[in-house]
Amino acid sequence: MAHRGDELPTTGRLLAVDLGEVRVGLALSDPGQVVASPAETLHVPRDQDAPLIDALVSAASRHEAAGIVIGYPRTLDGREGTAARRARAVADALRERTGLPVQLVDERFTTVEAERVLLDADLSRADRKDTVDRVAASVLLQSVLEAQRHRRAG
Repeated sequence: MAHRGDELPTTGRLLAVDLGEVRVGLALSDPGQVVASPAETLHVPRDQDAPLIDALVSAASRHEAAGIVIGYPRTLDGREGTAARRARAVADALRERTGLPVQLVDERFTTVEAERVLLDADLSRADRKDTVDRVAASVLLQSVLEAQRHRRAG
């Protein structure tokens, strides 16, 4: 799944992407890769990945990302469905356009966890809908940061 040279750097900001059909959530790490924070939600035209790729390239540049993490939504039995194929295509395009390492990371439960966090915060349904994608990206990124921390310590 990972391409050669796609090992994420252990320092520098990482940008995480939670791909949705209507909204795409972004999260960022701090340069020391300790904390993931929700960043922004992109609203993209349905079934048009070119404007999405342009927006993600712009976000990576604007936030001075050193690497990109993309949620890889496999099915519950671990297979690659339509959404996972789309994530792979977006990853390939970002790798080519930015020259940055891009890693696909299993995201099967990040939206569920993000919903739980937002429910615990007592957000209204409308506020949760507007926030869940970037919080899911943050949950995904925080798991990557934990793995990075173990890698640095190991």
